[in-house]
Amino acid sequence: ALETLKMFEKKDSRVKSAAATNLSFLYYLGNDLAQATNYADLAINSDRYNPAALTNKGNTVFANGDYEKAAEFYKEALRNDSLCTEALYNLGLAYKKLNRIDEALDFFLKLYAILPNSAQVLYQLASIYEIMEDPNQAIEWLLQLISVVPTDPRVLSKLGKLYDNEGDKSQAFHYYYESYRYFPSNIEVIEWLGAYYID
Repeated sequence: ALETLKMFEKKDSRVKSAAATNLSFLYYLGNDLAQATNYADLAINSDRYNPAALTNKGNTVFANGDYEKAAEFYKEALRNDSLCTEALYNLGLAYKKLNRIDEALDFFLKLYAILPNSAQVLYQLASIYEIMEDPNQAIEWLLQLISVVPTDPRVLSKLGKLYDNEGDKSQAFHYYYESYRYFPSNIEVIEWLGAYYID
């Protein structure tokens, strides 16, 4: 894939930008941030209005821990394409990292309106409500999430933990037991079930 894309580098600016965008993403997936950054810069220089290139550049900056600057790239990508779901999602993550929880929630809710069955979006919404110390909302979003991915043991154990914290032992047992069925090696789940049976 890298070799094929490199052949397009010498074409006109739009083709060059598209090839550089894809190269940047491939290097990012390969954890080569230096090359990912180089190709993201090349893609932006070839086409300043390419939302995918701006998102890739934001991702490389995000990976280096500069969440504020990453958010600027994601916002610019959204100015060029208001439905760029990757930029919306990553902007929500950046604001979550910056502890700007209300803004992160806004972006994930916008994304939920576009992608109502996205497991990642549902998980982030549940996570944000958990940070906001609203367990009932977190449980609601996790219940939606398990309707999309019913066999995820981590989500099931998270539901068990939230119900346990709320004092609902029977629901906690149900979700911890389901989690155990799909992944019987989670020590934390085994410990909880053991304590439940002792009680």
